Amino acid sequence: MTDPLAAPLKPDRTALVAHARETIARGSKSFAAASRLFDRTTRERVWLLYAWCRACDDIADEQDLGGELGTTPGAAADERLAQIRRLTGLAMAGLPTGNSNFDALGVVAAECGLTQAMANDVIDGFALDAAEWSPRSTADLLRYCFHVAGAVGVMMAVVMGVAPDDEDTLDRACDLGIAFQLGNIARDVAEDDRGGRCYLPSDWLAEAGIPPREHMKPAYRDALLGVARRLAALAAEYEASARVGASRLAFRQRWAVLAAAGIYGAIARKVAAGGPDVWDNRIYTTRGEKIRWVLRAGVQALWRPGPAPHPRWSRSSLKALAAA
Repeated sequence: MTDPLAAPLKPDRTALVAHARETIARGSKSFAAASRLFDRTTRERVWLLYAWCRACDDIADEQDLGGELGTTPGAAADERLAQIRRLTGLAMAGLPTGNSNFDALGVVAAECGLTQAMANDVIDGFALDAAEWSPRSTADLLRYCFHVAGAVGVMMAVVMGVAPDDEDTLDRACDLGIAFQLGNIARDVAEDDRGGRCYLPSDWLAEAGIPPREHMKPAYRDALLGVARRLAALAAEYEASARVGASRLAFRQRWAVLAAAGIYGAIARKVAAGGPDVWDNRIYTTRGEKIRWVLRAGVQALWRPGPAPHPRWSRSSLKALAAA
């Protein structure tokens, strides 16, 4: 008979890796493709961290592996956020959580030195969504992108072996996450609108002549495309900065990061190249396109990119903005 007072069993790493591998295969075909380029240890750790990120996102948005957004507001959203904070806190303390996705975080955090502060930076992005927040300015937009994706880039960089005190490289890892998120926002305008959300800065919409909450109406599609192209141009700026940081990684890590940059960057570029009906169907990269980006990244990984300045809003300035 099981002793009810006995300490919970420590999660099995092999089982968690298998679970995380299935999660990334279902949740992000693009990231799963790029992750195959890592050495085995790094690949498993990336999967483990992804499982936590995916679970947090799904809990916060009432999704299943990134499907349609849920619409339950108010107290229910606060309860979901509290659940994320509680389970993450247990995982970071090295305690079993009863949830494989959060146990996965506990394993990779212990192995790589991820901190509670790093996890909190990510969770603060879900807090913005729980508060039904939307950006007014470019700075607001980038603050959100920092929390939900740039901060993940910082954690991923540490998993890949970047020293926690290598501030410049971590800043550029953050820039890659921001670039990814800007592309996602451009792609998901219609999906976000159906979920009652808008991540397009109200200042941008006003400058484009689009009234509040009317950006998906046919009369404003041409103007909205201009806003999406502005997002894509900003994403390209952050991607250029990130490529400098990627050049400092070991070859296989560099190859994987550059492949991901190409695959995800293609999403923003496809939206920017589309017409007013670009949001009628979800944008994605085909299997053939992914293979081409992986091959191209292998060549790019052999040479060092030229210098690229940090964007105006970098990790340090965005953290200061969030603190304020």
